[in-house]
Amino acid sequence: MTQLEYDNIFEAITDDPIEAADLTLRSDLVNTLVAIFKERGWKNADIGAALDIPQSRVSELVRGKIAILSIQKLFGYLAVLGYRFKPSLDGNHHVVCRVEEKQKEAA
Repeated sequence: MTQLEYDNIFEAITDDPIEAADLTLRSDLVNTLVAIFKERGWKNADIGAALDIPQSRVSELVRGKIAILSIQKLFGYLAVLGYRFKPSLDGNHHVVCRVEEKQKEAA
């Protein structure tokens, strides 16, 4: 019997590396957002109020329904929460992606 091995579950469901990368990024963004919500101790109602989205969309977000969440929308949610996505290249020529809290401007 042949055993297939994948580094990424999305590579197992599509032969298209661009689609696999898109699904992976969306999944990573959702996981990051959910971690922020948990860190802040937010319930679904808090999330909906902060992002100005209906309860049905909050449910889709926290349940990881990545098939219906666009990358643009997920980046927008990060921005609304005061974060930015910051990719960079390290000394070993590896792409490093971080989500950083934006600096608050002095009043």
